[in-house]
Order: sequence, then C-alpha cells, then structure tokens
Amino acid sequence: MGGATILTFVALLYLIELVDQLTRHSLDANGIRPLEAHGLWGIVFAPVLHANWQHLMANTVPLLVLGFLMTLAGLSRFVWATAIVWILGGFGTWLIGDVGSSCGPTDHIGASGLIFGWLAFLLVFGIFVRRFVDIAIGLVVLFAYGGVLLGAMPVLGRCGGVSWQGHLCGAIAGVVAAYWLSAPERKAREKTRAGSATPRAKS
Repeated sequence: MGGATILTFVALLYLIELVDQLTRHSLDANGIRPLEAHGLWGIVFAPVLHANWQHLMANTVPLLVLGFLMTLAGLSRFVWATAIVWILGGFGTWLIGDVGSSCGPTDHIGASGLIFGWLAFLLVFGIFVRRFVDIAIGLVVLFAYGGVLLGAMPVLGRCGGVSWQGHLCGAIAGVVAAYWLSAPERKAREKTRAGSATPRAKS
C-alpha cells in the first residue's frame, strides 16, 4: 500500500510536468512568491511543480525512497506528516523565501522542501518514539542522505538557483511533524515512568 501510494504520487508529478511542458511552463508561475498575498497559493501548488524534466528527475529517487520509508510509520502518520511539511514548510518559505536573494521577488517550486521534511522526520522520529525499527531507519537515512542536509544551509547573495529557504523550512517542519506525531508513544512512556515511580507501602 505504501509503495503504491508513493508511485502514484510520483506518477502524478510526471503528469503535471508533462502538462507544464505542453503549455510552455505556464504552471510554473504558481509557485511560492514570498510575502505576496497571491503567492500564498503557491504553498498548495509548489511541491508538485518543477522547472524542467531534469529538476523532476533529480527529485524522483529521493521521493520514492524517503516516501516509502515514511509509509513504514503508518499511512495515517505519513499523510499527516506530509500535510504538516507541505503547509508549514511552505508557509515558512513564503515568509523567508527572499532572504539572501540578490535579485527581485523569487518563485519557489519543486518537491525538495517535501523531501527535506521527510528526511528530517525519519532522522528524528525514532528518537522520539524510542523504537528500534524507527531508530534503525533513521540511521540508514542518515548514512545515505545525511549529506543532503547541507542543502538547507543559508546561502546569501545568490540570485535564483536552489531554494535553501525551502529546504530549511521543510526540514524544520519535518522535525515538528515527528514530535507532534510521536505524542502517543511519548505519553505512554511518561505514564509508564510515572507508574514505576509511585511509592508502595509495605505492611
């Protein structure tokens, strides 16, 4: 089910890019435009838009791998985590998207913010739930994709190019999602700890 979900999502991205190509990139103007009221709609559309086929293909493998690993936490958590990263990460990009840019208003598109959100989620979720399987997944992801996090480092004075703002906001949103969605395990752990600390009277 998880694999089918991710494959369907990626197939949809290719269909959208095909439409964009056939309409001479008319869809790309619907990205996140920082601090512009109409640019808020980009929060909804930006993750499914790409500048060209090369941009989409560069995102395809991380989307498939990280997306599938995300579904291992449960489809419900996957959907909620994706929604949090999509909206919170997008809103953060809308707020700071022009920070460090040496040119005019920018237009942020691409699924990279979503990828960074999933990456950050997988890295810390195991720590929050303290479950061996999730910790192991986080370690594998760290080994395979940890270096990618450098793409979330601020780069000042650049005009266009890679959206480090989207990467950074996506990663932060991923950590927020992991913390929020790990609440059941954290609360259960607190109850267990409180129960073991209850003093017992001896007769």
